[in-house]
Amino acid sequence: QLQLVESGGGLVQSGGSLRLSCAASGFTLRVYAISWFRQAPGKEREGVSCISYSGAITKYVDSVKGRFTISRDNANNTVYLQMNSLKPEDTGIYYCAAKSYCSGYVTSTYNYWGQGTQVTVSS
Repeated sequence: QLQLVESGGGLVQSGGSLRLSCAASGFTLRVYAISWFRQAPGKEREGVSCISYSGAITKYVDSVKGRFTISRDNANNTVYLQMNSLKPEDTGIYYCAAKSYCSGYVTSTYNYWGQGTQVTVSS
């Protein structure tokens, strides 16, 4: 079965840090660009960051620049999202998704999705 599995979410105070992981099973991540999305209650899912299949290209939306870092370990088939200086507005379910290139965050263009991990930032 081809799937992505996120982990690392939790409850953290404002200003704290979390590291999310996105692991693949049934296929290799190294040929895919991976994006992280998040969805807050009552809001649409939004793209947060993307990393190319080689790791040479990384992209961030303005709201997380300087606070979040995306990285990948292709040998271990895993992508990470290090989140520092967390704010209450970062709260939501975080998803990872795979596609060929970092070419935007239109959800229908992604081939694989994980089930999500909850991140809650208290003020």
